[in-house]
Amino acid sequence: MATYDLDEQERMDELKAWWKRWGSLVMVGLAVAIAAAAGWRYWQNHTVTQSLEAAVLYEKLTQSLVTNDTKDAREAGSMLIEQYKGTAYAPRAALLLAKLNAKNKDLKSAQSQLEWVLANSKEPAIKDLARLHLAGVQLDQKQYDAALKTLAGSHSDAFAFRFEDLRGDVLMAQDKKDAARAAYQAAFGKMGQDNPYRSIVELKLDALGGETK
Repeated sequence: MATYDLDEQERMDELKAWWKRWGSLVMVGLAVAIAAAAGWRYWQNHTVTQSLEAAVLYEKLTQSLVTNDTKDAREAGSMLIEQYKGTAYAPRAALLLAKLNAKNKDLKSAQSQLEWVLANSKEPAIKDLARLHLAGVQLDQKQYDAALKTLAGSHSDAFAFRFEDLRGDVLMAQDKKDAARAAYQAAFGKMGQDNPYRSIVELKLDALGGETK
C-alpha cells in the first residue's frame, strides 16, 4: 500500500511540474481553439444571413425591372453591390444594372459596373458575360482597341462563338473587312447546327461575300 501511495505521489509531482511548465500554453491553446470554433460558427451564420438578405434584395431588383420601376431597381442593385459584394447576387445585380444603364444610354455607368463584375465575381460564366457586354459597350463608345483587348481575355468554349462574332463587329466598325470575315467564319464554325444565332452570322458573312466554314 505504501508503494502505491509513493507511486501516486510521484505521478502527482510529475503532473504538477509539467503543468507548471506547460500549463499556460495549454490554456492559451484551449482558448484559441474555443475562439476559433466560435468564430467559425459566427462566420457560417453570418454567411447564411448575408445570402438570405441578398436573395430578398435580388428578388426586389428583378421585380422592379419587370415593372419598369428603375428607381427601386437601382436602389436594390446598389445595396447588393455595396453591402453584399461577397455574395453571388452582387455580380448578377451589377450585370442587370449595366444592362439598364446601357438601355438608357448611360454607357459610362454601364462600363463601370461591368468592370466591377470582372474584378469581383468568382464565377467564370458571369465573368464571360461581363466581358461580352463590356466589349459591346466599348464598341458603342467607339473604343475599338479597348473592345478587342476585352475580347482577347480568356473565356470558356461555350462563349467562344459569341466572342468571335462580336470581334467581327468591332473589326467591321474599323473597316477591317478581311479580319472581320475571318472572325465571323470562326464564330460560324464554333456554333452547332441548331444554334438559332447561326443564321445571323451567316447573313453577316453573305454581306461580306465570305463562305461559311
